[in-house]
Amino acid sequence: MIKNDDLESMIDRIMAGLPAGLTTLGRDVEHNIRAAIQSGLRKMDLVTREEFDIQREVLGRTRARLEALEKQVATLEGKN
Repeated sequence: MIKNDDLESMIDRIMAGLPAGLTTLGRDVEHNIRAAIQSGLRKMDLVTREEFDIQREVLGRTRARLEALEKQVATLEGKN
């Protein structure tokens, strides 16, 4: 998921791009934008960077184990 700093930066950019009349509404507009962005991100079913990194490590270990097993099978097949 997006970090709070990234979310704040995104909201700041959106607020800066709004016409002057809307920016005077201030907090209400910011609150609505924040809620819309967070809702959209939740619907995307994103994973955190930490979850992604963990799964990448698991995949790396699995790949290494698979390669070792393939070598072992090739060796065993060569003996027959």
